[in-house]
Amino acid sequence: MVRTETSSVLSGPRFLGPALDDLGVRRGADGIATLRVWSGTADAMDLVVFDDTDLDWATAVLPMSDVGDGVWSVTSELLRPGARYAIRVNGPHGPGNTFNPTTLLLEPYSRGLVSGGYEDWRSVVVDGGFDWGDARKPRIPLDRTVIYEGHVKGLTKRHPDVPPALHGTYAGLAHPAMIEHLQTLGVTSVELLPVHAFATEPRLLQLGLANYWGYNSLNFFTPHGAYATAESRREGPEAILREFKGMVKLLHEAGLEVILDVVYNHTAEEGIGGPRTSFRGIDNRNYYRQTEDGTYIDVTGCGNAVNTSTDAAARLVIDSLRYWAQEVQVDGFRFDLAATLGRDETHAFTPQHPLLQAILHDPQLADVKMIAEPWDVGMGGWQTGNFGEGWSEWNDRYRDRVRNFWLSDVDYARRADTAPVGVGGFATRLAGSSNTFSVERGPLASVNFVTAHDGFTLRDLVSYDVKHNIGNGEHNRDGADTNRSFNHGAEGKTDDEGILATRRKAMRNLLGTLLLSAGVPMLTAGDEFARTQRGNNNAYCHDSSLTWLSWQHEPWQEDLFAHVRELIRLRQANPALRPTRFARSGESTPSASVMAWYDERGEMMSEDRWTNPAHRTLQYVATSTPEFEDANTVLLMVHGDERPIDVTLPLVDGIERYVPVWSSADERPTGQGGASLPGDTVSLIGTSMRLFVAE
Repeated sequence: MVRTETSSVLSGPRFLGPALDDLGVRRGADGIATLRVWSGTADAMDLVVFDDTDLDWATAVLPMSDVGDGVWSVTSELLRPGARYAIRVNGPHGPGNTFNPTTLLLEPYSRGLVSGGYEDWRSVVVDGGFDWGDARKPRIPLDRTVIYEGHVKGLTKRHPDVPPALHGTYAGLAHPAMIEHLQTLGVTSVELLPVHAFATEPRLLQLGLANYWGYNSLNFFTPHGAYATAESRREGPEAILREFKGMVKLLHEAGLEVILDVVYNHTAEEGIGGPRTSFRGIDNRNYYRQTEDGTYIDVTGCGNAVNTSTDAAARLVIDSLRYWAQEVQVDGFRFDLAATLGRDETHAFTPQHPLLQAILHDPQLADVKMIAEPWDVGMGGWQTGNFGEGWSEWNDRYRDRVRNFWLSDVDYARRADTAPVGVGGFATRLAGSSNTFSVERGPLASVNFVTAHDGFTLRDLVSYDVKHNIGNGEHNRDGADTNRSFNHGAEGKTDDEGILATRRKAMRNLLGTLLLSAGVPMLTAGDEFARTQRGNNNAYCHDSSLTWLSWQHEPWQEDLFAHVRELIRLRQANPALRPTRFARSGESTPSASVMAWYDERGEMMSEDRWTNPAHRTLQYVATSTPEFEDANTVLLMVHGDERPIDVTLPLVDGIERYVPVWSSADERPTGQGGASLPGDTVSLIGTSMRLFVAE
């Protein structure tokens, strides 16, 4: 994803100007450091320095000076690497202001944190030196990218080949056993659930639960300390950061990208009355969205929403992204509730928001993958397809249509003898969602997914009709009620081999669709071997074996893994499956795939066949338009009815034979046998797929 500077960025926006440069602690050549903190409303600010071992012993209090443009500054040799410090801020009373000069606050640009207990945090000065050696960012082209979304702790907490001391840690993720798994699977990019330092909400602590996912940020520059090894935690924040960078380095040396799920839309301070750790005490009025009387405008559902229409908040986001992309060398970002970041001073979303545009065009963020979760919970919050050129977006329309086609439609058909819709909408998603993303953006704007960290796992999606979240402490009220899932005849665990076989095939159909669709596929960690959360579709608060990946698998799970590995290999080998542009009728578009659609009779699809629920069989012929790779043509058969069918291979100019390479009907991927000729008949079992390479 290549972006270049534009004149609009070079001359603005205002928040990129010099007034907000060099915030946080900056050490000079003489070793003496300066701390700069922004507060547009404060009338006094102090730096408080603490003893190295006793976080309650303040060894120095230094007044900070107002140097203009809302910036407060102090220079001191006490701000050496390893120093523990906090700030105290005073200001006027009135609606929207919540100053308390006795509260110790985290400095927003802190590179390290230590905790003395809940709501008792200190910032730490970090040097950040690290030897990257010859490691370089892999820079995987977007069309070849296969994302693997996982949780740092959950990935390795139970891995038998990772040493116990590394279980659930950054170092554990970079252990050779994990790297071998990722490379064998064939994914290119590991997308990590939040790794910015975060805290658990008081409500969960009272229930004896924890914020496992991490969408509750304390600070946007510090890696979460609990994911570091015990040895690094003992050494302190410098070692924790070094371990994180070491993980990135080893993954890069293995050719794997690191994408961070970042939460800039809200913080752990929750609503008024919640924890006061940083922004609320520094400048509540300017950091959080609120009405004139100080009431929070919460478009995130988490108690507060960061007000990125203010210069300081927007600059904080940009500076954080620059830090992780440059100094920590991460390869991309997935923006949680990204619609919140694009809300202007009237709290309405606009894709032209200065922050969204700055993210795309900042020279320090060039070649960094930018992925939006294109919604929040506020008015006008659903914005899928609207983020504009340069962004990729989580495509919830893809998720819903694919689930419908293979699951809820089939469930409906069992009861009504016919599905509710035909194959047309599914085909649009298979081909890149051109009805959602513009020609200028192309299919790679769509990050396709069937499951994610929130919601059912793949196995649970085919095993449960309803959520089972009673363990979350909210009387099963939390989590989505509409899942488009299908239990195939029994709720949850069953010994019925017929049901189990049908579930396995349904998983293969879902994975086959995901990995053979135009767009950027995202696989959820553990789905490659069908992990379960026992029907919990909102397991954010469980740091336990419910959410940690199990690495002990039955033979059928290894078979599923083999399917995923083979599907990724086929995707990479066939450029027709991963176009970078949409084809245009009557034109030759480089790196597009020309698509032709046939029914089960081998005839071009008629309007009736697209829309008729009684006809849910499709043959999809995609031919690449060479630009950087050799020409390639594939045929994908899709049969969305539980009754078997005979399909006639289409007669297509230039195609002499069809070589079968994959079938969802197989329990384990096998050699598919000899080639078939155009006009030959192929038998498909109910609800299945087959892929051919055309020659």
